[in-house]
Amino acid sequence: MKIKDLPQQNRPRERFIKQGPGVLSDAELFAILLRTGTKGENVIDLSNRLIAEYGLNGLFDCSIKELEKIKGIGPTKAMQILTIREMLNRIKLAKREKWKISSSKDAFEFMHEKLKNEKQEHFFVLMLDNQNNIIEEKEVSKGLLDTAIIDPREVFKFAIKNSAAKIILIHNHPSGDTHPSQEDLLISERIIESGELLGIKVLDHIIVGNGDYWSRKDDISFQKNMDKALRKSLKE
Repeated sequence: MKIKDLPQQNRPRERFIKQGPGVLSDAELFAILLRTGTKGENVIDLSNRLIAEYGLNGLFDCSIKELEKIKGIGPTKAMQILTIREMLNRIKLAKREKWKISSSKDAFEFMHEKLKNEKQEHFFVLMLDNQNNIIEEKEVSKGLLDTAIIDPREVFKFAIKNSAAKIILIHNHPSGDTHPSQEDLLISERIIESGELLGIKVLDHIIVGNGDYWSRKDDISFQKNMDKALRKSLKE
């Protein structure tokens, strides 16, 4: 069904004008931005398919070439999608002053509000410039962390895309216990080794709990814990 064949009160633009943007679904808002669908698929159905299949973050992380390979997305729609991403990034930068990381506490305070009430583990990478100003933060994984899930290629893909000189790894422990697990230690070591090969320094790995945190950099017993974790891993 074409948009013009829908009852007027069900069309996204008309609903936006009468009721405001808050009542619209993600797909309806996306449909307003994309404006037109394709032959055999109206813009709402197209938007629903794209969001269901790729997710908003997945679409915004694509390049123009990658977007153009998606059925229904040509050069114009690809540019519209990436324009949304670029505007969002610029708005975020305009709303906050540069946040400089001078210590593990700075990184903790930057992410604490986002992570403190989460019921699952979320693994983020903070990307920094040469002056330790935060360029961007990016979620790499959600759910139980293990070395099979946290792929260094994914971590550094975002860092390279954002021209980051350094990164900080941050994840939360929903239990509130900030002590690093064996997996946490192994993930740190694996990503640090990859960063050395790529020339992107991993400054720290921080675990956020309930109002507290653990910092690999600050933990004077870290190497002892790391050696213990590696020995246990080798035995397994």
